[in-house]
Amino acid sequence: MVLLILGANSGIARAVAAKFAEAGRADLYLASRNLGTLEKRAKDIELRCGVKVQALFFDATDYASHQSFYQGLDPKPDGVLLAFGYLGDQQQATERFPELRAIVETNFLAAASILEIIAADFERRGHGFIIGIGSVAGERGRTRNYIYGSAKGGLAVYLSGLRNRLFARNVRVITVLPGFVRTRMTDGMELPEILVAQPLQVAEDIWRAWVRKKDIIYTPWYWKWIMRVIKALPEILFKRTNL
Repeated sequence: MVLLILGANSGIARAVAAKFAEAGRADLYLASRNLGTLEKRAKDIELRCGVKVQALFFDATDYASHQSFYQGLDPKPDGVLLAFGYLGDQQQATERFPELRAIVETNFLAAASILEIIAADFERRGHGFIIGIGSVAGERGRTRNYIYGSAKGGLAVYLSGLRNRLFARNVRVITVLPGFVRTRMTDGMELPEILVAQPLQVAEDIWRAWVRKKDIIYTPWYWKWIMRVIKALPEILFKRTNL
């Protein structure tokens, strides 16, 4: 198995890379903008797991480069993990369009651009899998992060459509909806520690979802029930919560 990881420098992506290399004996393409850090991680996984790992430069918002990036992969991957994202600054995004645009482009447009290219290849070949990391923030608009949440919500709908399109061609699409995870993205944020997961836990959940052929998972598991409650709140009450 060959797995392509887009956004491979993220905390979750690093944990998933190690899990698939160790448990699945997967060869890896690790793709991100920071090649210096990536090459060190690639060598480390190669030495520890005895698999082939290649570090590649990939810029999610350089749409013109997506086709040539994917065509240059030899061999083509059997699966892809979409792990890049950008939380951004909600306040800045309400005041400055460039910040709003960066949030929406990184979390939705960039994902759709590269995944359409990959999906077409998997569809033609009649096999493959796509794992997309979304967020529970995309399930209901909240005062504090509705711009990020709306982009992640769009990604979830996109992955759902992709799953339905590719099902007949034996291509699986898994939507991963994490809650709070202790990563570089959440550094400095005041989070309820009891609800904060580590990347290793998320990676374990993603691995199990892949093995068990799940379509959608919340990680950790309790976010499924938290979000059921949040989504069930009538709007007249929800708008008063200031979540």
